[in-house]
Amino acid sequence: MKKIILLLVIAVLAWKGYERSSPHAKAAAEVQVATREAGAADSLSTIQIDHSASFVCDGRTYCSQMKSCEEATYFLQHCPNVKMDGDNDGVPCERQWCK
Repeated sequence: MKKIILLLVIAVLAWKGYERSSPHAKAAAEVQVATREAGAADSLSTIQIDHSASFVCDGRTYCSQMKSCEEATYFLQHCPNVKMDGDNDGVPCERQWCK
């Protein structure tokens, strides 16, 4: 019985540590801090930053796998080995999303 309780405690601590270190938790915490410190006008731009933080590098590399220009731009700037900027001008998916 003691072993089961010990395993449960370890599992809960590991889960809390994982949540604390995830990018989504950090972005949400930054948004809360920025909203408290900033005025009402600044909080809108902070929320938009949180939207871009909702994208995660998940192995997608092509424009056909993206759903918006914002998502493609995030992937180009933050993810390795993407193939979305054929002319290397910093604008991804010019034919499909970012016209």
